[in-house]
Amino acid sequence: MALADDPRTGMNPAQPPAMDPSLIDPEEERIARAKRIEGTAKWLLPLVVMALAVWLWDRVVAWNEIPHYVLPGPGLVVETLWEDRALLLGSLWITLKITFMALAVAVIGGVGLAVLFAQSRFAEMSFSPFAVILQVTPIVSIAPLIFIYIENRLVGLLLCAWIVAFFPVLANTTLGLKSADHNLRDLMTIYRATRWQRLIHLQLPSALPYFLGGLKIAGGLALIGAVVAEYVAGTGGIGSGLAFRILEAGYRLNIPRMFAALILIAITGVLIYGATSLIAHLALRRWHESALKRE
Repeated sequence: MALADDPRTGMNPAQPPAMDPSLIDPEEERIARAKRIEGTAKWLLPLVVMALAVWLWDRVVAWNEIPHYVLPGPGLVVETLWEDRALLLGSLWITLKITFMALAVAVIGGVGLAVLFAQSRFAEMSFSPFAVILQVTPIVSIAPLIFIYIENRLVGLLLCAWIVAFFPVLANTTLGLKSADHNLRDLMTIYRATRWQRLIHLQLPSALPYFLGGLKIAGGLALIGAVVAEYVAGTGGIGSGLAFRILEAGYRLNIPRMFAALILIAITGVLIYGATSLIAHLALRRWHESALKRE
């Protein structure tokens, strides 16, 4: 049953009143339109640029008639990726296993050592130079020594990847633990809070954004460390990772497979960065300034 118009206003109460155009702020409308455009461009522009890059790659190969053993076209790379999926995905699993194991050990060791540094100045002065030395020394120069002294290939690969991923977690977490508000520290001292109460209730929450920033860096570095370690180790057989597949494809001039393995590594790195960024957003979105949305 339709509702009758209100005799006083002449309007149907079931329908919302129309917005008076004179009440709409042009500046607010412009800002809202700009935000909508920016939100669409954030996803559309990278896709368009990537599609143009792939198209240009394909055209360069076609126009110059470049042989596939020099530079394969994107279509041939995708076809190789599909045909060799069993081999490449098996190698990807090996690389991923080393990457995530190294990242887990880096997180546990980095956070634990950062807490020790925050609790003891003497521990920081004693051990921080060794952490810096490990960070600034290229892993390519350390890896051959590691594989000389460590017989287990998996442990050697894990150690190489851990060395690369360890320092960002340690440095960022240590900085975060030291960045707790000094006024809150003084307040907890007044209330006679213990060292561990100050750590749990003040320093660790303050260090969380710094730790998550280090985690995003360490995720990509763990993948790089795993790939570089596989290159140096020259691993082969059933347990071969993607780095060995690239080396093998290069020796056999199977350049399409080499490109396919490289694409898998790149996609994996992007996914790791996206996952760690999502974790950081979910952990900080309700309270930290870096993740709060502004009106």
